[in-house]
Amino acid sequence: MPPEIFELSNLVSLDLSFNPLKFQNPGLKSVVENLSSLKHFYLSRVNLSSPVPHILATLSSLKSLDLSSCGLYGEFPVEIFKLRNLQFLSLQNNEFLAGYLPEFQSSSPFQILRFAQTGFSGKLPDSIGNLKSLLELGIESCYFSVSSFCLSKNKFSGQIPFSLANLTQLAYLGLSENTFSPHKLSWLDKQTKLIVLDSSENLTQLTHFLVDNNQLTGRIPPWLGNLTQLTKIDLSDNKFHGSIPQSICRLPNLESVSLRGKNLGGKVGLDLFLKLKNLTELQLSGFHLSFPINSTFNTSTPKLKLLTLNACNLTEFPIFLHSQHELKIVSLTNNEIHGQIPKWIFDMGKQTLLLLDLSFNFLTTFGPFDHTPLVLPWGSLLNLNLASNKLQGSLPIPPTSIAQYKVGNNKLTGEISPLFCNLSSIIRLDLSHNNLGGVLPQCLSKLSDLEVLNLQNNNFHGILSNMEQNRLRAIDVSFNQLEGQVPRSLSNCTMLEILLLGNNRFYDIFPSWLGKLPRLRVLSLQSNGFHGAIGKPESSLNFPNLQIIDVSFNNFIGRLPYEHFQSWTSMKVANLTFDKNNAYMVAVTSNPSPYFNYFENRVSYSLEMTNKGIKTLYEKIQDHLIAVDLSSNKFEREIPEVIGNLKGLHLLNISNNILIGPILSSLGNLTELESLDLSQNGLSREILQQLLQITFLAFFNASNNHLTGPIPQGKQFSTFENDSYLGNMGLCGTPLTMKCKISETMTQPPLDSKQGEGSNFPSKSDWVVIMMEYGSGLIIGFVIGNSLTIRKLGRFLKDFGRKQ
Repeated sequence: MPPEIFELSNLVSLDLSFNPLKFQNPGLKSVVENLSSLKHFYLSRVNLSSPVPHILATLSSLKSLDLSSCGLYGEFPVEIFKLRNLQFLSLQNNEFLAGYLPEFQSSSPFQILRFAQTGFSGKLPDSIGNLKSLLELGIESCYFSVSSFCLSKNKFSGQIPFSLANLTQLAYLGLSENTFSPHKLSWLDKQTKLIVLDSSENLTQLTHFLVDNNQLTGRIPPWLGNLTQLTKIDLSDNKFHGSIPQSICRLPNLESVSLRGKNLGGKVGLDLFLKLKNLTELQLSGFHLSFPINSTFNTSTPKLKLLTLNACNLTEFPIFLHSQHELKIVSLTNNEIHGQIPKWIFDMGKQTLLLLDLSFNFLTTFGPFDHTPLVLPWGSLLNLNLASNKLQGSLPIPPTSIAQYKVGNNKLTGEISPLFCNLSSIIRLDLSHNNLGGVLPQCLSKLSDLEVLNLQNNNFHGILSNMEQNRLRAIDVSFNQLEGQVPRSLSNCTMLEILLLGNNRFYDIFPSWLGKLPRLRVLSLQSNGFHGAIGKPESSLNFPNLQIIDVSFNNFIGRLPYEHFQSWTSMKVANLTFDKNNAYMVAVTSNPSPYFNYFENRVSYSLEMTNKGIKTLYEKIQDHLIAVDLSSNKFEREIPEVIGNLKGLHLLNISNNILIGPILSSLGNLTELESLDLSQNGLSREILQQLLQITFLAFFNASNNHLTGPIPQGKQFSTFENDSYLGNMGLCGTPLTMKCKISETMTQPPLDSKQGEGSNFPSKSDWVVIMMEYGSGLIIGFVIGNSLTIRKLGRFLKDFGRKQ
């Protein structure tokens, strides 16, 4: 090699791979010293026969380094791993090169690491999980020790590899939260070296067995009861069926058990689990718990920290909870617990409890208690869920530590206590669907951590106080008696995604200033006293992410807000790609605890709006839904042409206004429409053939207008009944009884609208008979083709008439 090459100090890429070269003069160290700007350095199969020089760690721009099959020996400099730009490192096939892996930082950009057939050894560091960009890790035929192997929370699919049986030193195997294919686990019992601490022929050293959130099938294998060293077992959220083998309940070292699944069932003796003296976590769901509900348990009863008994047919609170003073998580949701919440429940985890979920039961009261309102005593409580019971009386006051407080769907009465002003850490407050009333405390605006506020369907009155929190994501105060103006301070809530003000007594003009909110997706003002014309938006970027707007049943006047139509950019794209992990709109709130897996931080939104002519409650709003409801106002004049730009619309309702003019052909551009309501207006002329292009249309209502001419035939229009057209005396054709005259139409569905563009010669899509009478003569024009040709013939006939 000409040595001058190694003097090119600005060289950024050097590839000498697969050449029979030997570095002697200059040596590798001298080369690196001269080429300090290198980004890519490839020397695969070049005979270096030397240690790796430490000076390589000074190449701060280095992105790729390939030293495979180079005859390297000695200790690999660990400083090279710290190069902040290094993405590709290959050292494979250097059997005398020793080294170990350091602790990796989360900022490390490594994508490919190859150490196969080297002398690298030691423990694979847990921090290898920080390499978020890693695509390939090659460590075969090295001397690494692997005691923990975790594939959890990835996107692995297919069969769990049988080759895991070769990991003879493995003590921990994590496979949870993947999409492994349905299969049985019987092979695990036959793999004599899988997850063991020695070379014995069984799994007796297995301590953790975690395969939750997969698709494993069959019955829970009874041989798991032979794994006497198990301390943690999690089979939840698979496709197992049947009951729990009693052998599992006899495992002496169990500390954590999680058995949840839709197809699991049968009777389970809870007392069997309570004999496990080391048990601290127990999660069961879907079983019929059978145990003496009022049994007393002795001092050997395990001290639980986590207990979830969901959908287990409980009818009373398990009495053993009375002696559980170390509990942090308790969930008894979806049971049949009736009546009064016992007073002793407050002794349960009094200093430790973080989460209590008693939702979806038949609880009626807290009590009897001496104080009203009731102040709950758990000093560390972060999450309290009492929703969907039959609770009566005043609103219980949670401790100041609370982050999520949910009591929706009960029968609570009275007002919100001023003590709620002390909830400085609250993230989610849900008091919806109760009988609460009074004026909303002004201090609600001072809860600076508040992200979700749901007061829907109560009897609150007065004004909505200023809401200035910049962390608010959702506000629902619909179905109350609130009045006055919408507080202008909402424009400061820049994280707001959902604002539901419907069914109140607000009296205001259209709040176009809300268009500044960059994340607002849903705005409902329906059934209030909003009035006046909807003027121009404050900028062309107003409401950039708006998907749903409902201003129905108000007193808006003037033209439809065509200038706003031009700025609603999220509605203009058909088949808009949303987050495929979310089928429904959700607000992802903050996690208030390291026990985040047990805290609901994804809040679904609900909304009531008209769909297909029926008031519909969306308990969850589909993430892709795009809807505009401007019905039942006093909008006038023609439908603006620009409405055809909202190509992503699924629902459009402009019924019950005083609109006039034709149904525009641009509506045919709304090919995603499923519901179109034009009824109760003064629309005239014909229903255009272009509407046949809306192939997803399931609901169409043009009744009570002044429409004339033939009803389009074919495609979705063949599914609509008489009700879609009633009150239009000039309409004819199926499904109406009035037949069309031959002079009005002889139509077939049109071909693609692009057909015939650029040509004046007619296509064979439609036959239209135009009859014009001038004086005593009758002129009949047969036109085949598009509307442009028809218009040209019309002008010709008019000119001809004038000449006559």
